[in-house]
Amino acid sequence: MAAEVRHLPGDARIDTRPMVRVDQAGEVGAACIYAGQLAVMGDRAGVSGEIRHMAAQEKRHLEAFDALMVRRGVRPTLFAPMWHVAGYALGAATALLGPKAAMAATVAVETVIDQHYGEQADALAGGADPELAAMVDDFRADEVEHRDTAASHSGADGFPLLQAAIRTGVRAAIAVAKRV
Repeated sequence: MAAEVRHLPGDARIDTRPMVRVDQAGEVGAACIYAGQLAVMGDRAGVSGEIRHMAAQEKRHLEAFDALMVRRGVRPTLFAPMWHVAGYALGAATALLGPKAAMAATVAVETVIDQHYGEQADALAGGADPELAAMVDDFRADEVEHRDTAASHSGADGFPLLQAAIRTGVRAAIAVAKRV
């Protein structure tokens, strides 16, 4: 496999394979988080409708990245099975703590994802990959909506230690998925 090369924003030679791989892995994790939350909370707690809406958007994102990976021959992260388990466990565990904790988890995850997609948008701004840039912009808007919706249910600063731990975990998962 060719070495993954980093380039400055706007460089037409940018290697987007790590971007596609990490974004697809993130969508796997997100879909599993919402599945875990819904498995525990079901239709109670007053936030299930919002979670179902977010889950449907994440499913659309995942399907788009799955298709892009196939078309471009990008391999998934080797940790994909772990993302399934970790995402579902995070969703279920936070839902067990209650709806506000589940929403605080979404705030934490989506805060990091907004930053991550922002970095990708900057790197793609020069026109190196218009298709991926459009996906990143579209999906980033959904992730910001998820964060804001969740913050309205939990308070942006609810469960600060939990959110800090989740943000750290998401950043680590992004770093791993880019490379492995």
